[in-house]
Amino acid sequence: MALVLLGFSSVPAAAEPPVLELPIDCAMGERCFVQNYVDHDPSPDRRDYACGRLSYNGHSGTDIRLLDHPAMRQGVAVLAAAPGIVRATRDGMTDVDMREADPATLKNQGGGNTVILDHGDGWQTIYAHLRQGSVAVKQGDRVEAGQRLGLVGLSGLTMFPHVHFEVRHGAAVIDPFVGVNGTAGDGAPCNGPRAPLWSAEATNKLTYRETAGLTAGFSATRPDAEQARRGAYQDALLGRNSPDLIFWADVMGAMAGDEAWFRIVGPNSRVLSERMSVLPSSNVSWFGFSGVKRPADGWAPGNYRAVFRLLRQGKPVAEMERRIDLR
Repeated sequence: MALVLLGFSSVPAAAEPPVLELPIDCAMGERCFVQNYVDHDPSPDRRDYACGRLSYNGHSGTDIRLLDHPAMRQGVAVLAAAPGIVRATRDGMTDVDMREADPATLKNQGGGNTVILDHGDGWQTIYAHLRQGSVAVKQGDRVEAGQRLGLVGLSGLTMFPHVHFEVRHGAAVIDPFVGVNGTAGDGAPCNGPRAPLWSAEATNKLTYRETAGLTAGFSATRPDAEQARRGAYQDALLGRNSPDLIFWADVMGAMAGDEAWFRIVGPNSRVLSERMSVLPSSNVSWFGFSGVKRPADGWAPGNYRAVFRLLRQGKPVAEMERRIDLR
């Protein structure tokens, strides 16, 4: 992510690192999740501060993601993590998956719509991939912790709605979960000393979660992962003549060897479909589905229940359940 830094007003020097509050107005672990952390592995591999794999090679921030595109369209506020002065802003870039964007529009603008705050003594925080037209501050503004800076978006080099939150001290990228001794690519051991920059309240909300179920739903035909993430099947209207009854699930942090288990239960508690498969590889994002074809005489009217579980060494690490009425 390349950001163009503009001129800025000076602020009083801060002898200590800023104490950081949660930079997003969202229920962590329910409606928002940390998808990627700062990468501490100096090799082409990846490793987050907890020895997990929620990162990618060279990642320099904390990505707090929304469940899907509909959540982005509803509007989720990005908040100043600490008091400071607005050093630079960018707005006007469209919210579009980077795979569909014109590469020329992303050159030197990988962060998309962005706000940079200066906290004194070389400390800065960066808030990137904001929604087009949502930036609520301007260069030189003084802001307080918790003040709205914009909305979570899909601008710049990104494939899912999230805010990229980055902490810098001078030129060094600091991992806020480790503190001043934790810089990007440092190769430090996971059990090394930590002095997190988060406040106690933010720390409680940012409990490390390696795996989570994001969204799930039904479709009448084979679902597409990207369309599901954009809300295509949210209002799926299935009836007695629907060709299939398919249950899909979207998960973050799936690991090689995990067991993905699907079950669909019809009226009168009759099990219509049950399938389990072992995942061959680890995936930061994983999408799967299972279903059953329409009976010759159509679907029996009533309530249908579907359950997805992701099991790791026999224990559930993610679970989602949905119901639908067929009439």
